[in-house]
Amino acid sequence: MRALVTGANRGIGAALMTEGAARGHAMVGTSRAGADGLMRLDVTDTCLQTACASATGPLDAVICNAGVYLDKNRDLMTLNAATLNATLQANVTGVFLTVQAQLANLSEGGRIAIIASQMGSSARAGGNAFAYRASKAAASNLGRSLAVALAPKGIAVGIYHPGWVRTEMGGENADIDVATSARGLWDRIEALTLDDSGAFLSHDGTALAF
Repeated sequence: MRALVTGANRGIGAALMTEGAARGHAMVGTSRAGADGLMRLDVTDTCLQTACASATGPLDAVICNAGVYLDKNRDLMTLNAATLNATLQANVTGVFLTVQAQLANLSEGGRIAIIASQMGSSARAGGNAFAYRASKAAASNLGRSLAVALAPKGIAVGIYHPGWVRTEMGGENADIDVATSARGLWDRIEALTLDDSGAFLSHDGTALAF
């Protein structure tokens, strides 16, 4: 499998690159800086998306991992419009633009994986992280719609919660390390077919509520 991972310079994205390569997949990664062998891509920039897609070539999987958690330490009164908009741009618009740009590189049987979060589940609503929760809810909803739209093309879409992972975003008290998350996510991606396209699953395969 030839797979693209956005936001591959650190955290879960870097672990997905390592795990994918260990499984024999040909890995292509992106980062905003484009250093260390990664392609340069700001997922919110349409020009960079077009250039990246042109340089990428044929793919079997697109893993939309790039994202931000800008309101981690902000509450209802300290969250501002700029932070909310930047979060939605990266976590929702960025996913859409990545899929739109890379779609021509995916043939029938291709897979799209959207790294969402159970923090976006309406069943787990919380009184914090308003921007992040809203963005992940929207990303999950987008994934459901993409699954319907791309089914006639034979392209399956998986929506995945990576777990609470010990990264800069997740914090040092999180449940699992990045290697555990990446192994589980790759298990899900490798097993993804049209039969379960549009499902929202945890890294360990547990079905989650939207």
